[in-house]
Amino acid sequence: MSYYCTLFDSFYLSRGLVMINSLQKHASNFHLYVFAFDNIAYDILIDLKLENITVISIRDFETPELLAVKEERSKAEYYWTSTPAVIKYVFSKYRVTNCTYVDADLMFYDDPSVLLSELKSNTTVLITEHRYSFLERIYEEKRAGKFCVQFITFNDLQESQLILDTWANQCLEWCYNKYEDGKFGDQKYLDEWPFIYNNVHILENEGGGVAPWNIKNYIFTGHKNEIIIIRRKTRKSYKLIFFHFQNLKIKHNYVFDLGWHYINKKIRNLIYKDYISRISNVEKMLTSKNKNYSTSYFYPVNNSIKDLIKNSFKGFTGYNTYKL
Repeated sequence: MSYYCTLFDSFYLSRGLVMINSLQKHASNFHLYVFAFDNIAYDILIDLKLENITVISIRDFETPELLAVKEERSKAEYYWTSTPAVIKYVFSKYRVTNCTYVDADLMFYDDPSVLLSELKSNTTVLITEHRYSFLERIYEEKRAGKFCVQFITFNDLQESQLILDTWANQCLEWCYNKYEDGKFGDQKYLDEWPFIYNNVHILENEGGGVAPWNIKNYIFTGHKNEIIIIRRKTRKSYKLIFFHFQNLKIKHNYVFDLGWHYINKKIRNLIYKDYISRISNVEKMLTSKNKNYSTSYFYPVNNSIKDLIKNSFKGFTGYNTYKL
């Protein structure tokens, strides 16, 4: 049995539900623990009665240590601070033998158990590289780190739990949305793991962890039910296991901003079109069936020249939008 956990609030609810649906479709013999970080998300998730899902309220999860730092951190920073803590909670509360944290804005295209199978008897922690494209590596790797906290696995053995405990304590001490003294958020801490721990495995299957920051490394082929990526340098091919839809926003009238990284037409049609359609359908379902839900996914757009200039620094890129 493979155990997963994730966290999100109502702002990420539609993304989280798309991720959950894709995991239900592709994963075998799994259970997912969802940490709902506000009451709206919790109530809706409970009402949906999703199969193979356990929903945990933030009230049941938060510890005095987390509450002590909550007010001094932004919402995103607090969620990053909480990431190792939710994994620890799953081990403590449910006595599982393994747990993989997954970001809410992933979508699975195949069973992630193929990624977990890379862990052997001498490796108890699995981490994924950003695998930046050339320009992204220049501008991002020093700040954001070599590894991404998007899909990270621990098991219940002592050496694995030691890394998890250390990481949780580090995030409680410092976890901010800025680069400072070699730290950034919750993920720069991972940079040192392969050097100081001998039980950490770096994912080799490049079908896990495809994202806007590395898509230039690959040629995409196939169709939405089976997507193949081919490494440009090595010509080695991989079946796409999951894609990380970072920074996707709905601007207005279901015009989607795809973020800072340029997404070419082929990838838009092969990957983003289907994901955007799923997000839109979930948003409409949530809005129609839950009177307490009002989408906060829409990103406000103003028409004044001043506001347009201001928004241009928030990721709006006119060449990188998609109209559903």
